[in-house]
Amino acid sequence: MRFPGFLRTTLRDTGILRGLIALVALAIGGWLQWHDGPAFTAAANEWLRDKTIQLQATSAPERRVLVVDIDESSVAQLPWPWPRARIADLVELVLADGARGVALDILLEKPADTSGDLRLAMLASHGPVVLAQMFDYLHDAAPLASGRLIGGRPARAAAGTPSAHGYLANHATFAVARHAGNIGVLPDADGTLRRLPMRTTYQGQVYPTLSLALLECCGAATAAVPPVRPVERIPYSRAWSAYDVVKARDVLAGRMPPGMARGRLVLIGSSSLSLGDRISTPLDASSAGLLVHASMLTSLLDRQQGLAPAPLPGRAIAFAFTLAVVLLTGYTLPRMAAAANALLLGASAFVWLGVVWLLAPRDPVFAPAAPLFCCLYLLAVAVPFQWELAQRRSRQLLGTLRQYVAGAVVDELLRSDLQDPLAPRRLEVTTLVADMEGYTGQVESLSLEDASRLTTEFLDCLTRPVLEHRGTLDKYTGDGLVAFWGAPLPDDDHADLALDAAASILREVARFSALRVANGKPALRVRIGIESGTAMAGDYGTAARSIYTAVGDSVNTAARLEQAARDYPHDVIIGEGTAARARRHRLLPLGERQLRGKERSLRIYTLERNA
Repeated sequence: MRFPGFLRTTLRDTGILRGLIALVALAIGGWLQWHDGPAFTAAANEWLRDKTIQLQATSAPERRVLVVDIDESSVAQLPWPWPRARIADLVELVLADGARGVALDILLEKPADTSGDLRLAMLASHGPVVLAQMFDYLHDAAPLASGRLIGGRPARAAAGTPSAHGYLANHATFAVARHAGNIGVLPDADGTLRRLPMRTTYQGQVYPTLSLALLECCGAATAAVPPVRPVERIPYSRAWSAYDVVKARDVLAGRMPPGMARGRLVLIGSSSLSLGDRISTPLDASSAGLLVHASMLTSLLDRQQGLAPAPLPGRAIAFAFTLAVVLLTGYTLPRMAAAANALLLGASAFVWLGVVWLLAPRDPVFAPAAPLFCCLYLLAVAVPFQWELAQRRSRQLLGTLRQYVAGAVVDELLRSDLQDPLAPRRLEVTTLVADMEGYTGQVESLSLEDASRLTTEFLDCLTRPVLEHRGTLDKYTGDGLVAFWGAPLPDDDHADLALDAAASILREVARFSALRVANGKPALRVRIGIESGTAMAGDYGTAARSIYTAVGDSVNTAARLEQAARDYPHDVIIGEGTAARARRHRLLPLGERQLRGKERSLRIYTLERNA
């Protein structure tokens, strides 16, 4: 990923840019958590919740609720529509079996057999029976208004309570009923039913949903009805197989096991496709509406009996997780490779899925996908941004180092985990200083072009051995150079490598000198001084110009040893620091020498001829 030019020009102030990226990530996490985001984020939230519901739905038997199903076999044996007397028989039979209350998920909009209507009306008037009525929430059609609404209360609606546009209710005979519940629903945009309007307002009255009306009518007298939000997310905590379902035809034929309804709340409705009461839910693409009310009733009973999971502040936890990921990546991005940071973000997303598993049943309103989108943003923006910085630093590092550091050392340096490999550091180094003896005499009779060619060829004899033996070229000194080993990467073999390079320089200069002598030109001699010790090695200079160099007493001593070589028949003069550290070379002692600027004499050495 390449950043726009205007951004690349500001990469020098990376702290501000990293902070901006972090703030945007937190803003994304907070905005998606407390505000409605784009449609795709809402879809991601619901998909995550649906998958969590599917995996967590338990098949543990629900003994508090009984479902009487007018299924396909019941409709095939007893064709629909049924006379009201048959429905009254169903209600009487389950009440006679000990049911605490019965809710009908069936609209009785038109009059039918008079005696059956009257029987059913009396049951609804005097018994623990809840009838159904349906509210219409669509405002893009002519309002429905059929039947007689009952069960409304003149109460102030809570904020967020859905307002109905119309209704379908039971006919006037059932106006004597004491309880009714709304069976109208509000599916999401994708057609899946995830939320249920627990209370609905219509013309100044507030009406409960069917499951809430059943609990208010027939719940345990010793337990209060739990408070509900105007619209509740249906938890679907039980799989459909958890509910005891008895076929309506078996109840009517007396085949329901005695006592099966005792102490239970009973829902009577239909799963028959021919009757059309089917809807998509997170558990099934085509579920009976009756089981949706059963699932909501289970949730209310769990809350009433203290069995529901303890609530947790999902939004706060999600935002805290987002903050933790942002802080963690803020620390790791400049310290780890792009691939490692990508894996870290992937692991963070995986951990969050585990948190969602715990939070989803305990907070119905938090956005589970928000931290994932934050991770995705960091993966798409922060990781490439840091990669761009790393690439830029690598290019700068390569451009600088390859001027004076051996290629193998540069490659090893790039593989190292040093945060700023060119920053000045105290290191053990060996410094080699070399130049041509009698340079002025060699070039005074030459033309400018010949003098330049001689200098270039001689410096090539010095430079190639330095780089071949993993040395760092410090600088050229006209007719010579300064190089060192042990920086920018520490190397325990720095003394021997410098001696290897010195021996190689001697061979190169001898070969070059022999060619000159063969052409009638004067011979050449190189003087080399070598010393080891502690030095500060690093990138020194200003923003306009800098150089990687080593500074310290051993560096100065190497220069003094090179100057002292003119007084010896040996081309290489080695200090006692290098002699103490060399392990692979045989050195010849030359005694002690008082060097200019030194308070004490130093023992000096040279390479044995066969070394």
